Amino acid sequence: MNVRGIKRVYFVGIGGIGMSALARFFNERGAVVSGYDKTETELTRHLVNEGMGVHYTDDAQLVDKEAELVVYTPAIPKDHKELNWYRNNNYPVYKRSDVLQWITESMFAITVAGTHGKTTISTTTAYLLRETNYGCNAFLGGISVNYDRNYWSSDNDTAVIEADEYDRSFLKLRPDIAVLTSIDPDHLDIYGTAEEMEAAFIAYTKNIKPGGTLLVKHGLHRQADLKGPNTVTYSLQNNAADIYADNIVQKNGGYIFDVVAGNWKVEGLHLQIGGMHNVENAVAAVAVTQMLGIDSGAVRKALVGFKGIKRRFEYLVKTDKVVYIDDYAHHPAELAALIKSAKTLFPGRRCVVAFQPHLFSRTRDLADGFAQSLDMADEVILLDIYPARELPMAGITSQTIADKMLNPAHTILSKEGLLEYVKSAPIDLFITAGAGDIDKLTEPIKNILANK
Repeated sequence: MNVRGIKRVYFVGIGGIGMSALARFFNERGAVVSGYDKTETELTRHLVNEGMGVHYTDDAQLVDKEAELVVYTPAIPKDHKELNWYRNNNYPVYKRSDVLQWITESMFAITVAGTHGKTTISTTTAYLLRETNYGCNAFLGGISVNYDRNYWSSDNDTAVIEADEYDRSFLKLRPDIAVLTSIDPDHLDIYGTAEEMEAAFIAYTKNIKPGGTLLVKHGLHRQADLKGPNTVTYSLQNNAADIYADNIVQKNGGYIFDVVAGNWKVEGLHLQIGGMHNVENAVAAVAVTQMLGIDSGAVRKALVGFKGIKRRFEYLVKTDKVVYIDDYAHHPAELAALIKSAKTLFPGRRCVVAFQPHLFSRTRDLADGFAQSLDMADEVILLDIYPARELPMAGITSQTIADKMLNPAHTILSKEGLLEYVKSAPIDLFITAGAGDIDKLTEPIKNILANK
């Protein structure tokens, strides 16, 4: 389908991070955009302020009956009245991934996939393309702190797209440059086994356009099975990779480093967000800029101004007395990277982590990994599991993780109990982590810690 000619679009689930980016894409191209979502959020309020119509009641009387395209997210339940009305009346109904497929087919597409790191790499890449005046259309799974947006446009027919593995959505994309960060097990409620998930990531690499490039993290499990027409590897510091970071110096909660390849080098890069994993993410983003032929001096000048992504190692309080970091980490590997980076950046401080598990199935499948990662902290507070799209599972609670932890300094608290803890406990390094609604606590925690 030609997305450029569409004049009216209706989104079922318009407030999702990926859906809202597409809504903004059509809205900025002059289409009439409206949609439904379950609850009002800051993001949906932004969409309304930008001229889109949003309502929060599942009512077929409220839909746009003149819509030329209906887009839905797989998170929408099968009994949704509005979605079924459109289907029963033979409207063109497509998943979000279908629309992203059309965009990748009509533009030079840079897609970023992987169990972790994809939001940071896609946002860093899109930011660098924008700030160096190369330009791109960015479809992101997080909110850029620099622009307070998850989408921006450009006259350049280049798209940077976060490739979501949930529901196998990313298998519809047709990239020119495909980035692959990791293939660790996740979403086993969808894939069933780690092997099935790995097979999906392998299939993702087979969809690269002829002559395109796979940029893959060096040393991934089953790397020999990946199928890019041209394959380039990247790493944090392993010089066996084609592209890697060198001369890394830690400074003021950030890093100065070089990115080195066989036939080029970008020296003196300055990243002002924490976490060594974010240096590795920056290596991938800088690599993409060099594949596109962007001047290294312009990249160096741009990167220093990058402020990161909301809820990705985001400093909410950073003073001599207390550091408060918020992060979206919801997988054991992400938690481990988060805790390790925070303790390395702020040695000598007592690291307290408040973690809200996301999904009963993920807690069940990865409980051992969560326990091992959380054991790295000095103290852990567990909130109840955020169910998202799932119903409770017998015997699976936050206690499932707690029972496997070796560090005795852990407790399970309510959200109210967490706020009371923050008020009363001595804190100099505090982290909130999780993909559920723990983000609603960040502002009150920030205010408590900033005024202690």
